[in-house]
Amino acid sequence: MKEKMKHMIKSFNKQRQLWLLCIPIIIWVVVFAYVPMGGLIIAFVDYIPGMSIFDCEFVGLKYFRDFVMNPTFLQLLRNTLAMSLLSLTVGFVAPILFALCVNELNNKKFKTVVQTTSYLPYFISWVVAGSMIFIMLSNEGVVNDILLRIGLIDAPVPFLTEGKYYWVMYTLVNMWKATGWSAILYISAMSGIDTQLIEAGAVDGMTRLGVVRYVILPTILPTIVVQWIIGIGGILNAGFDQHLVLGNASTQAYWDVIDTYSYRYGIQLGYYSLGTAVGLMKSVIGVLLVWATNWFCRKKLDTAIF
Repeated sequence: MKEKMKHMIKSFNKQRQLWLLCIPIIIWVVVFAYVPMGGLIIAFVDYIPGMSIFDCEFVGLKYFRDFVMNPTFLQLLRNTLAMSLLSLTVGFVAPILFALCVNELNNKKFKTVVQTTSYLPYFISWVVAGSMIFIMLSNEGVVNDILLRIGLIDAPVPFLTEGKYYWVMYTLVNMWKATGWSAILYISAMSGIDTQLIEAGAVDGMTRLGVVRYVILPTILPTIVVQWIIGIGGILNAGFDQHLVLGNASTQAYWDVIDTYSYRYGIQLGYYSLGTAVGLMKSVIGVLLVWATNWFCRKKLDTAIF
């Protein structure tokens, strides 16, 4: 124990300038990320606005139980997991494939234009993006107009009012907004690959696909694993803004997820204890999934976050 403390003190003295630079960040994290955690006690009491938390009646796990026993719980869980799994499969692979394609571009100016253009949707607010989607996918929208003109359909397809289209639309819109931004990490990782490895592979007769498989993917594997672990931890986060913008009453059975339920009851209807309980439960499950996924990746892939 003493040796460990000596090592920590020695390491701190050696890197004290970096620690001094980190002080403002550490203070920010403590004030805005850890201090508010004291309010989690609301999940275990019957909180009444205006009263002290410690004067409210302690109800234990009542609100956790109420949420799990709610008739809509299975529907919320289905929608959340379905859209999260789509994001962890199709949405997760898309940035990797896009980064591989960008990496193959030899014209630097064209490559810069492609990268910059792909980032732009990430900075568009969901309100603006929602307006664009309504213009494109409404019954009188661009997509239906094109499909009618080329004869693929006889009547407009109700993309926005039938729930069976919602999950596909959600996945495609998320990919449009996030693929370019998420690919930055993979493009950066690829830029650090030793060109001598690629040249050696070419000398040995490797095709471009062979270079991707045996050189590039193994090199960026740690980045992929880290992103995967983080994604698994957020499996119960299936979006929030996009559902409020794109969803409507006719498709609610498909877009209503745990986050929107928590917002509706915890904020709009004033059931603060229930909303806090739902958020706390999500966080605990997320932490457990991160630990489990990290352990699995360390055992099987020899790569992990911690």
